[in-house]
Amino acid sequence: MELGRVPPPLLPDSVLFEIFLYLDYVDLLSAGQTCRQWHAVAQDEVLWKECFYRYFRVDRDVPRHPAAVSWYGEFQRLYDAIPCVEVETLKDHCDQVLHLSFSHNGYLFASCSKDCTVKIWNNDFKISLLHSTSMKKYNWSYTQFSQFNADDSLLLVSGVFVGPRTSSSGEIAVISLEDFTLLSRVRNKPYDVFGCWLNETNLISGNLHRIGYLTSCSGIESENTNVVKRLFKIQNLNASTIRTVMVVDCSRYDTPDLLLDCGEASGDSNATPCKVIDLSGDSEEEEEEEEEEEETEEGRQRQPPQRRKTALEPSPEGAESKAAANDELNHFLSDLVQGRIRPVMTEMEMETKVAQLLARNKTKPPEPNLLSTEGGSKKYLIFTAGCLTYAPHQIGIKQILPHQMTTAGPVLGEERQSERFFDSLDHVIDIHGQIIGMGLSPDHRYLYVNSRSWPPGCVISDPLQPPPIAEEIDLHVVDLRTMKEVKRALRAHRAYTPGEESLFIFLDVSKDFVASGAEDRHGYIWDRHYDICLAKLRHNDVVNSVAFSPVEQELLLTASADGTVKVWRSPRTVRILHAEKPRPHKPLFSWATNQRPKVGGSHICS
Repeated sequence: MELGRVPPPLLPDSVLFEIFLYLDYVDLLSAGQTCRQWHAVAQDEVLWKECFYRYFRVDRDVPRHPAAVSWYGEFQRLYDAIPCVEVETLKDHCDQVLHLSFSHNGYLFASCSKDCTVKIWNNDFKISLLHSTSMKKYNWSYTQFSQFNADDSLLLVSGVFVGPRTSSSGEIAVISLEDFTLLSRVRNKPYDVFGCWLNETNLISGNLHRIGYLTSCSGIESENTNVVKRLFKIQNLNASTIRTVMVVDCSRYDTPDLLLDCGEASGDSNATPCKVIDLSGDSEEEEEEEEEEEETEEGRQRQPPQRRKTALEPSPEGAESKAAANDELNHFLSDLVQGRIRPVMTEMEMETKVAQLLARNKTKPPEPNLLSTEGGSKKYLIFTAGCLTYAPHQIGIKQILPHQMTTAGPVLGEERQSERFFDSLDHVIDIHGQIIGMGLSPDHRYLYVNSRSWPPGCVISDPLQPPPIAEEIDLHVVDLRTMKEVKRALRAHRAYTPGEESLFIFLDVSKDFVASGAEDRHGYIWDRHYDICLAKLRHNDVVNSVAFSPVEQELLLTASADGTVKVWRSPRTVRILHAEKPRPHKPLFSWATNQRPKVGGSHICS
């Protein structure tokens, strides 16, 4: 500056603040590099709070994440810590990849496929194939699910037997991770029970016994070294069956990762579309179409389906005497023969009602104090079920008692002496639509459920003809401490197959995020606290499964019907891993390339 020249007057901070309120985050960061005064004003928390709500389109009544220390840091987390950068594509499978699962220590992961193999991978910076096993020699058609046990010494693999399309038979195999030998195989029917670990050595499988045309009995069994013990025996009505079992450990409630107690959902489970941030690089036309679809969905009221009231519900207390139950059955049969029942019942309705009456005095009452917090070592068995049709539309919950955690006691063939040989469900949650996926939060406090809703007010008169299901997938959140749905259903992903062919879409939950596959050729990531969709991860076909690393939520795997497994990392992780390699300045976020070609994730960290 020339001597004697007066420097230009500085704008007051208050004026700069008002100007900066009109800037987006890119211009705000750039302005902060101009001078010290502008830098100080650009760091103002109120500015970044406004920028956060405006950019991510979060509802203003949603507070900041409880673990966040600043609005600037929270903006940086959502912008820079989402696993949305594709770093590797694995093409070792030769058919659809159906499922992915990580070991608890994060060192390994397994993939199941329609090519009938289960592959075990080393999760290093450069992922490598460690082992591959084909199950065709055991008459399997394909592998569909896997799960590591608690100490990562064993791998449970679930598969489907070769047979006609209507066959429901499957099997579970246990593989040692020390030498990859096959240790045991156990039946699993229907195959979409999938199976899971009860503890370090015992697994849970299913068995199905037909009683009538629409009536059956599901046996939930525990197996260890070929010793099979029956845990529960549940009557199924209207062609429904028990499917998709998982074990909840209530002791983890004491250290929750995140409390979702704001905006509790009402009992009618209205599903309004969640906020969607386009992070995939899709065209502007596609984004406009999605916004139009969201507008048409707003205000849609979904009511529970109805059925003709011709069947009695089972007595939850099981207090009626055997004589009273027999009298009721005799009265019903007498009225039926004499034509006093109106409207006239179909054969399927008669079978359902007779099955309910016969089971009245043969069903054990529910376990008391299901929601009691006493005894933090409680465990629940959670599964999909139904009472109206074969399509799974309810979540059943049974408390697992301490004596059921081992193979001690009566095993199969040593039937219970009690005449009450059916177990009643301790709790039922109705989703009012077809369930196509479930996943637990790491702390086991919350259950996330993918479902496709039924039309409002629909009436189910034929259990073999369920209602049509929506293309939109609703992601429900259930608090397992209160057994109530919290928040609202998240929505962004879609599915297109009809109900009788509906695909099971696996989802996964990390500390801060929830991810799901979809039939629209994308995987999706939502923030659990803010209810916003943060990323769309592109594939060339249906995305069947997703899996977060349990030790690094900025690493995500997606499995697709295009036969590939894609590895996604956050922009922040990519920069760290490639810091030693010079590279051109370009956007790190794949979703930003078409929208903001001048900005990279590195700007957020400056």
